[in-house]
Amino acid sequence: MPYRIEYVQTAINHLRYLTARQRSVVFTGVDQQLMHEPTAETRNRKQMRANPLASWELRLGDLRVYYDVEEQPEQLVKIAAIGIKDGNKVIIGRERIQP
Repeated sequence: MPYRIEYVQTAINHLRYLTARQRSVVFTGVDQQLMHEPTAETRNRKQMRANPLASWELRLGDLRVYYDVEEQPEQLVKIAAIGIKDGNKVIIGRERIQP
């Protein structure tokens, strides 16, 4: 059964800082890679060390999607943040972080 994808409000706000093409890449990549087995590590998907942002990271070129997965009461992927990779930092909204 496919996972349901939910964008939290902060992630929706992060989308405003992306171009239309970048938003399209995010939506397509999330649908293709996180609908089934979002917790299976791949080349572009990895579990992160403990941090306040999210448990998992999805790489889509220079874009990063940070998400958490819930199994109960339903299978749900919560997109927590979306940013752009810049060197060894990520720009999320207008803020630079080092996840």
